[in-house]
Amino acid sequence: MAKRKRRNGPATDIAPSLPPVAAGLLSPMRRVPPEISRPPYAITGDPGLSVSSLIRTADEIDAMRRTGAAAAEILLGAGAVVRPGVTTDEIDRVVHDLSLKAGGYPSPLNYRGYPKSVCTSVNEVICHGIPDSRPLAEGDIVNIDVTLYRDGVHGDTSATFLVGEVDTASVKLVEVTLESLERAIAAVTPGGPVCDIGRAIEAHAGKHRLGVVREFIGHGVGTEFHSNLQIPHYFDRRMTTPIEIGTSFTIEPMLTLGGPDAVVWNDGWTAVTIDGTRTAQFEHTLLMTEQGAERLTVTASGDCAHEQVRAAFV
Repeated sequence: MAKRKRRNGPATDIAPSLPPVAAGLLSPMRRVPPEISRPPYAITGDPGLSVSSLIRTADEIDAMRRTGAAAAEILLGAGAVVRPGVTTDEIDRVVHDLSLKAGGYPSPLNYRGYPKSVCTSVNEVICHGIPDSRPLAEGDIVNIDVTLYRDGVHGDTSATFLVGEVDTASVKLVEVTLESLERAIAAVTPGGPVCDIGRAIEAHAGKHRLGVVREFIGHGVGTEFHSNLQIPHYFDRRMTTPIEIGTSFTIEPMLTLGGPDAVVWNDGWTAVTIDGTRTAQFEHTLLMTEQGAERLTVTASGDCAHEQVRAAFV
C-alpha cells in the first residue's frame, strides 16, 4: 500500500481504457479470529504517528524475512485465481484466508478504515482499489497489493497480473513497470540517497514514454505499516536521505500509459488516472545490507509473483 504524495504533470492524448472501471457492491468486512495477533490500528483504524526507528534490530530483520516470505506466498496464491469472471471480492477472500492460514493479519484491514484485506487495482486504477463484486474481464490488468502483519512486523508486496489475452500496449506497460522496479533495486547502495531510486525509475519509464505517478510513493515499513521514510519514484535531487544499512522500506513504482495525474473516488481510497489510461505497479519490501538491497518479499525458495507475471510476457 502506497503513501500519498502529490499530483503532477499534463495528461497525454493516449486513449482511455474502456469501459471505465465502475464500483461494484461491497461484501461485509471479513472477520479475524481472536487468536491472530493484530497491529495496533486493527480495532480503532488509527495507526497514530510514526515513532519507530528506520533501522531494524536483528530480531526484527529475522521476523521480516519470515513475514515477507509468507506475504510472497499469499501473493502467489492470489495471482493463481486471476482469470476472466473472477471478482475482486473473491481475490480478497483468498488473500484473507491465506493470511489467517499463515498465522498473520491482513495489514490493510481497517487501516485508516480501509474495509478489505487487500487492494485490487484494475486498469486505470492506480492503487488502493477496493475489492467488490466487479468481475475481471478478458483483457484487464489488475494489481494485487498484499501486506501481511505477523511476528510484530509487516511484509508488503504487489504485482500486476494479466487477465486472459491483453493488448500489446498494456503488456508493455506491465513489463516496463517490473523492469523499473528491478532497476531501482539495483540502484540502491548502502548510504546512498533516496533520490537514486526515483532517478532509475524515471529514466527507464521515460525511455518508453510512460508516465510516473508522483502522488503515491514507497515508504519505510517494519514494525509500522508506514514509517516516516518517503521513497518517491521520480527524481527529486532534494531527497538526499541516506538509506543506511538495516533500513527496511518498499519500492513500488506506478507507471501509466498516459498522464500520471490522479484523482481519488468519493470512497476516499480508489485512485485513478485523470485521463482514464491504464497503469501498472510492482512492489517489494527491501532491507538495506552491505551487499545492497535484499528482497524480503520472496518465498523461502526465492520465488515471487513477479516471475509468474514475467512468464506471461513470452
